[in-house]
Amino acid sequence: MADQTSSSQIATPAPDDLLVVGKVVSAQGLQGELRVLPMSDFPERFTRAGRRWLQRREEAPRQVELLSGRQLPGKELFVVRLAAIDSREAAEALVGDQLLVPLADRPKLAKGEFHLLDLVGTEVRLLEDQRPIGKVRDLIHAGNDLLEVEQETPDGPRRLLIPFVTAIVPEVHLEEGWIGITPPPGLLEL
Repeated sequence: MADQTSSSQIATPAPDDLLVVGKVVSAQGLQGELRVLPMSDFPERFTRAGRRWLQRREEAPRQVELLSGRQLPGKELFVVRLAAIDSREAAEALVGDQLLVPLADRPKLAKGEFHLLDLVGTEVRLLEDQRPIGKVRDLIHAGNDLLEVEQETPDGPRRLLIPFVTAIVPEVHLEEGWIGITPPPGLLEL
């Protein structure tokens, strides 16, 4: 349900109070629609009308109004329409921006479920011997989600990309601050 408060009365949340849920990747058509790559498993972020925020790197978030959205058939992308964006040129100017929602709007989860972004900062351990191998620094959305893990080595930090699939990451212990992996041979040497 959309709020009845005018947008001029709504303060922009602090950047730490906003959650990235997608990235504008291209314009769609000539009427100002945008293609958005989701970084959320909740389609209503892109289909339900209401307030959102756009943010370009190093700039303050700016409030926008999502008018409508739909998922492209057979694709992971959503097409959204924003208020005041009514031409291809206006849409193209937003390519690269991140789409955000208030952190307080995170959907409630069932027991045992978690938000993927909650994994950032958790320790990554090999399940066979509980040996820590690094910390999750980011989550990359590319077909399957990838955990970007930073591993300390004698030569300095090393970046590992670990597919976030049950076969490789069978255990997540958010309360204890770690996840357990069973990497296939060679994955950690890439």
